[in-house]
Amino acid sequence: MSKKLKVMTIIGTRPEAIKMFPVIREMERYPEKIKPFVVLTGQHTGMLKQMHTFFKIKEDYNLNIMSYGQDLFTVSSRIISRFKKVLERFKPDLLLVQGDTTTVFISALSAFYLKIPVAHIEAGLRSFNKYQPFPEEINRRLTSSLSDLHFAPTVKDKNNLVREGVSPENIFVTGNTVVDAVSMVLEKETNAGGGLLKRLNFRPPLNPILTKEGKGEVVDKNIILVTAHRRENFGKPLQNICKALKIIAKRYPEYRVIYPVHPNPNVRNTVYSELKDISGISLTRPLSYGDFIHLMKISSLILTDSGGIQEEACVLGKPVLILRDVTERPGVIDAGIGRIIGSKTEDIIAETSKLIKKFNSNKSKIQNLKSKVQKPFGDGRAGERIVKVILKRLG
Repeated sequence: MSKKLKVMTIIGTRPEAIKMFPVIREMERYPEKIKPFVVLTGQHTGMLKQMHTFFKIKEDYNLNIMSYGQDLFTVSSRIISRFKKVLERFKPDLLLVQGDTTTVFISALSAFYLKIPVAHIEAGLRSFNKYQPFPEEINRRLTSSLSDLHFAPTVKDKNNLVREGVSPENIFVTGNTVVDAVSMVLEKETNAGGGLLKRLNFRPPLNPILTKEGKGEVVDKNIILVTAHRRENFGKPLQNICKALKIIAKRYPEYRVIYPVHPNPNVRNTVYSELKDISGISLTRPLSYGDFIHLMKISSLILTDSGGIQEEACVLGKPVLILRDVTERPGVIDAGIGRIIGSKTEDIIAETSKLIKKFNSNKSKIQNLKSKVQKPFGDGRAGERIVKVILKRLG
């Protein structure tokens, strides 16, 4: 019997868990060929626990690096000092990393020090501005330098890597695993109907909107879904975003702004001081992934500075206004789904108003944008392709 391939996945944040799960699940389909190990760093704790519940991810080891008030220096030093022991103990044949977090870069660096091959999922994304997103843009670039296999979501991402000197034979265009993850949620539909809105303590009346299948989706107003938590928006930019939301809520009372607030004190303190008890704005705790995808599905439009949500909006066909100056996901723009609007109050109000007027003129409760590029991030089989490459190259 041949030796099993030991593949270690490392996860530090909720987005990593979402996008890594389809690969973990696919590896479990080959128990005779692959022995997967899951390591958590604890870069995020509370939000990551939701992933355990929803995706049933079970870790083999947890570095438990989380500490109150941690900064990039603390996170980096704790990961590199603690992960060395884990790598020496499990001796993986391959380390799988996903995305652009500090967990990704530092764990890839640790594996490099021990001459363990690294495979990078969601490779090649570039904003070409090293401070936006910060520190993610540099994390991605440095991880590319350390990686042996590069799983690029799109051809554009592959071309970015080729221009940087990565050998084309080590780059594989797979699509983005977020499509796989969203597809899993939609298959489950665990929170259909009005249960979600009721659990979030929204006030009645709740009026049903019938779907094509005749099933009721209970919603009392058109929903504008908002998330903003990036470091580059801390302080004045986030205050500007909040000011815009106040004006939008007042100007368009037929719409409800729903803002699941990130637990980072830099975000939470600003948002609650600016938006608490504002009519037409509902602030909620971070939602489970199933709840969040369902909320996206019944929303009219999305305002966000999140990279992953830009992709999920594409999958669901929802218009998304990007609260940044650049994006490393040009596929969202090319698909006609997204528009970069930055964090200036007047720009947010103007662009949101344009979309609302378009919706109102169409007399539509929930408006899906039709895209020329129907599937910019793939067909939901990225996990399958990634595992096939791993088996072919290393198995």
